[in-house]
This record gives sequence, C-alpha cells and structure tokens, in this order.
Amino acid sequence: MTTPQVTFGCNFSVEEYWDVVEFAQKAEELGFDRITTGEHVMDGNPPRPTLLNIPLMAAAAGATRTLQVMTGIVIAPLYHPVMLAKLVTSLDIVSKGRLDFGIGVSGQRGTRVEFDALGIPVQTRGRRTDEMLAVMRRLWTEEHVTHHGRFFDFEDVTLLPRPQQQPYPPIWVAGRSEAAMQRAARYGDGWYPYLFTVRRLKATNETVRQLAADAGRDLTGFHWGLNQPTAIAADRGEALATAVAHVGQRYVTPERSAEDIAQALCIAGTPQDCIKAIEERIDAGVRDFMFGFLSPDAAGMYRQMEIVARQVIPYFRG
Repeated sequence: MTTPQVTFGCNFSVEEYWDVVEFAQKAEELGFDRITTGEHVMDGNPPRPTLLNIPLMAAAAGATRTLQVMTGIVIAPLYHPVMLAKLVTSLDIVSKGRLDFGIGVSGQRGTRVEFDALGIPVQTRGRRTDEMLAVMRRLWTEEHVTHHGRFFDFEDVTLLPRPQQQPYPPIWVAGRSEAAMQRAARYGDGWYPYLFTVRRLKATNETVRQLAADAGRDLTGFHWGLNQPTAIAADRGEALATAVAHVGQRYVTPERSAEDIAQALCIAGTPQDCIKAIEERIDAGVRDFMFGFLSPDAAGMYRQMEIVARQVIPYFRG
C-alpha cells in the first residue's frame, strides 16, 4: 500500500518498573520515534504506585540523542499554569527541542481522589485546563503577562528563557469527550485519543477537523495521534489472551464480553495481524502511533517492542 508518513512510539507503562533510562535507550536503539508515559499523583485509594512524567521524560531525554519524548499525559488541572509552563520549558530546553507536550484532564474512573488530595474541585478540571492553555501560550511568547481569570490570578510574570521550540512545544490534547475534541481543535497541535474503536477513531478525527475549520484554524502539521493498547506475539491466541487480561477484563460489561472488548479496543495478534490493524487506523486518520505494550513485566514489553521494530515498522517504512 502507499502509506502516508507515520511515526511509531511506545508507552512506558509496565506496573512498578521504573527504569526509564533503560526503556528510552532500548526504544531509540530499536528505531522508535518517541516514547511517552502517563502520570497520576494518587491513582485510587489505596493507590497504584505511579511517578510524574515530566521528571521521567527529562531522564529519558538525558539518556538519548534523537528520541522524541512526550508527556502522555500531564494532568494539567493539577498544576498552576505558571509552574507548568516553566516545567515544560525546562524539559524542552534540556531535551534540545525533542519534547511533545501531551495534556489531559484525567477522565478515568476514580480520579477524584487526586484532585481532593490537592484541594482542586474535580468538576472544574475542564474549564481550568482551557484557561491554563490560553494563558500558558502567552507565558511562552510574551513578557510581563498579567492574567485575571476564573481560576488563576497573577500580575507581571515573565518566564525566561523561552522554549527551544518556537513558539512552544507541540500541544497534544488527550481525551475521549466532545469537550476534549473542542480543546484539541481550539488550543492543540495534536489529538491523542485512547481506547477507541476504529469507527469511533475515524469519527472523532473528522470532528476535530470540522471544529478546527469552524474556528478558522489551519491544521497543517497537526499530530493525529493514538494511544494504542497492543499485544503482539507469534501466536494469535496468546496475544489475544494478553489483551483480554489487561484490557478486556477491566472494561467488561453485562452486554459485551471481555474478548469482544479486547478485540475492539486493542491491536492483538501476530505481526501480520498488527500490520492490518495499523493500516485500518491509518485509514481512519492516525499518523502518530504510541503503542502501549500489554505485559505484566518489562521482559514481555521489551520482547514485543523488538517484534514490532523488526517485523512491523519496516513494512511501513518500505
């Protein structure tokens, strides 16, 4: 097939494995374009162990030379915009301009606990993020910024130095809702959905395009991303069982089996199966893939990274 230019990255997501330097160096060695990781301050109660991703990606950038690093995602409403703008600039500079800034509002179940821990009303997270994105773009490009908004109030703030990428690092907006699509179309340089069927993925990409057109925005250079749960193995049944265990069982409903959900939301199967699934998503508009390899341990994740690097990515780079 004639394939549009696409990029391939991977997500640092194995539970309680913290060696981001090893992960980043392995990804760069295998030829992946970027890496990312999520974050939570307190994921549940009792919480799942987590780290914040700006320091993780700083460590990854320092251990590599060409690999793009992405915050995928920073939970923006848990921060103050001045501090977050400064952190992002710092990471962009130390990475020598290799940063993609992924943000979201944390729409998962049970997210209230970390907002409560920081004294931030969870019901304000979307409006708070919209205000943050508007003011952060000013903080990256202007001096003596004064802002009196609904959630933030400050006067005469100048942040120096400026980001290495001008005017600022690309903003990838993550989410699943209409509000997130509006946010991507209005403020974003990329759309980064998660847990979408191919049909829904195509529909949301078209919606973001239409919303941007309505707002008079030119989406040249826009990133059409996807955070994609993936299980790949020589045996199709083994890969599907992994997807069922990690995704299907988590989202099972009385109406749909765990296997149905895994097949709809995951890329799961042999290398040839995965090539076909990627082609379907390219047809739906995806150009920047971030694979979340499903595995209980780092060895399984690295094994899948090697299979994709050697048997899948070359097909698309021809």
